[in-house]
Amino acid sequence: MHGVLPISAGLSSSKNFRNHANFYRAFHDYFVTHLPSSSLHPDSRSSSGPHHQLPRSASKPHNPSEGPSPAPLLGSTRDTTVVRIPLRSAKHHFGVSVSRGTRPYNEDTYQAGVIEIPAFAKRAPRTLTRAPASSPLQAYRERQRKEQEKGSGDGEGTSAESASGDPQVFYFGVFDGHGGTECSGYLRKRLHESIEETAGMYALESTLNETTKEADEQAKEGVGSRRKEDQDKAGKVTGTDSASYDPSKANGLQTALIKSWKETVGGYFRRFKPTAFSSDSKATIATVLTHAFLQTDLSFLIAQLRLSSDDNDPVVSDRPLNANDDLHSPSNQTFSAQRKKPFRGGSTASIALISTPTPTPFWHPSTPSTVYTAHCGDTRILLSRVSNGQAVPLTTDHHPSSPSESERLRRWAASFVTDSFGEERMSGLANTRAFGDMGSKRMGVSAEPEIRHLDLAPSEYAFMVLVSDGVSGGVGDQEIVDLVKEAKTPELGAREVVSFATEVGSDGDNATALVVRLGGWERRNEGGGGSLGTKESREWRRREAMDPRGKRTLL
Repeated sequence: MHGVLPISAGLSSSKNFRNHANFYRAFHDYFVTHLPSSSLHPDSRSSSGPHHQLPRSASKPHNPSEGPSPAPLLGSTRDTTVVRIPLRSAKHHFGVSVSRGTRPYNEDTYQAGVIEIPAFAKRAPRTLTRAPASSPLQAYRERQRKEQEKGSGDGEGTSAESASGDPQVFYFGVFDGHGGTECSGYLRKRLHESIEETAGMYALESTLNETTKEADEQAKEGVGSRRKEDQDKAGKVTGTDSASYDPSKANGLQTALIKSWKETVGGYFRRFKPTAFSSDSKATIATVLTHAFLQTDLSFLIAQLRLSSDDNDPVVSDRPLNANDDLHSPSNQTFSAQRKKPFRGGSTASIALISTPTPTPFWHPSTPSTVYTAHCGDTRILLSRVSNGQAVPLTTDHHPSSPSESERLRRWAASFVTDSFGEERMSGLANTRAFGDMGSKRMGVSAEPEIRHLDLAPSEYAFMVLVSDGVSGGVGDQEIVDLVKEAKTPELGAREVVSFATEVGSDGDNATALVVRLGGWERRNEGGGGSLGTKESREWRRREAMDPRGKRTLL
């Protein structure tokens, strides 16, 4: 199978893997899943077994007076093959396309993979009818579970789970640099690492941990003890139980970060306090994302200020590029050190995190999921709703013309100017929120992200698109969604979006598009007439772009 990396030694090595409590698995661009049964070899030793999970000796006709029949516990067996699939090879699940347009080089970057943080998905409601603890079906299931534990060494699943025991959290991001690739390249390499580190510092808890009320209900059903054991095992690995959260520590982290901004930059940041920072409640994923964005931006700025101060130091200027490297921890300042001069450009950023309540991946039609987006600038994230085919934007452009942004900044910026294209700019910048841009930080150009949260029902949305402003600047949201609808795979959809943006665009900007398959992908053309809503306008725009007589240039 192309692009599939089998995990050697099967599930027998999972016990040793999970016994390392201090093990830290870095960000990786593949996901772990079970190999579908249809892909297994016909001579596989795995036994199919009865699908009803009820032994013949315990089976009996259903009696309507006893209520609804108990639902079987669905799930994969222990003898299923576990594989690692690189995202860039899974073209039916994820696609990306990049074009530099007419620019001499490409300043856009992107990232996609699995991030090691606790799950934040909304726990699925318990609507299935469970069998009583004394029933033959429950006794048979308990025997099955014990047999599986004997065969694998423990009862923990490894498929589609992270090192902490939670289902995998997927990470997608697009970064649009301006003035060079130093900042966008730094974000591609460092932003996801900062999110992982910040989640550990805040002791972020998984939303899938059992509550006391749920544990009592499960105990009445005869399965509470098993869930408690699984939770204790996961708590030993992650160390993120309820007792580990310290509000004073979280407040100290936030205070130290705000103080660093005040002392390093000043100006707007002297009375700056992010809206996601609160001392009254536990740390959430929104708090972690805000802290990670601001800390990453501050680290990048400090590196540039250090280069600026080193210009006048003859000793420092003669140091080699790898002066800060050692054998085990190479320096993270490679982007800045290569220039030897401070980088005054910046980058916008839009990331999306997807978490599921079960190990079943988010693109499965029957799986609910939760999406968190964090956004700075004019890159864009869109969803395609299955019911009506409409584009659902999850981000807004942070431009000086935005009422909220202009109100935030007018007390610091002397004035806004309008360029020859009719766009408002502040200090020569079109974006009021961005990473880098050290010359405009004092006036309020901040990397504080706009965060949105959305719970996705099974098959409610067909796909998600992340694009840079080279696409969204000349192509409408609905046009982007309709272009993807006509493609057979997300990979082809991303290519079509970038190709159309390059053809009809007038400024020749860098264009990047990421398409992520969701549960309703197979039904993407059902609602709203499919892609017919913008088909005529797109064809007209293509003809106009290809017609040399349609373009009027002034000599």
